Amino acid sequence: MANFMQQAVDEAVQGVQKGDGGPFGALVVKDGQIIASGHNMVLITKDPTAHAEVTAIRMACAKLGTFDLKGCVLYTSCHPCPMCMGASLWARLDAVYYAATPEQAANVGFDDKAFYDYINSPNKNEEMCRLEHVEIDQYLKPFELWSSLESKTPY
Repeated sequence: MANFMQQAVDEAVQGVQKGDGGPFGALVVKDGQIIASGHNMVLITKDPTAHAEVTAIRMACAKLGTFDLKGCVLYTSCHPCPMCMGASLWARLDAVYYAATPEQAANVGFDDKAFYDYINSPNKNEEMCRLEHVEIDQYLKPFELWSSLESKTPY
């Protein structure tokens, strides 16, 4: 376990040295083998979703040809932000192991507490991102179509 964590931290260091993004690295491991690794690529790609965990998950899914990473674990250099934790849950990873704590990340300017607070109570902080339900005619049509499909792949 320590070896994989060290590799995730090394990936983060390489990303910082390249100037690609923040100090985060991650790898996906299956059956004791590294399937994919990635570091934060936000600055280089201009993509706010290009976090280390998401990058590694995307690469692992592409390599394995699946959206379901059951049987895999994620090693990440820092506690996942809400988006990365969500991606880990949707990928059905067996476990997420992290090194740096949220408090340690906050000490250098990466404080996810406001995002977690927003998720818990989105209407208390509309300055961050307004969230509002808007009903229009036929707004449930995509769900009705999906529900009626006989050959759908649930995920």
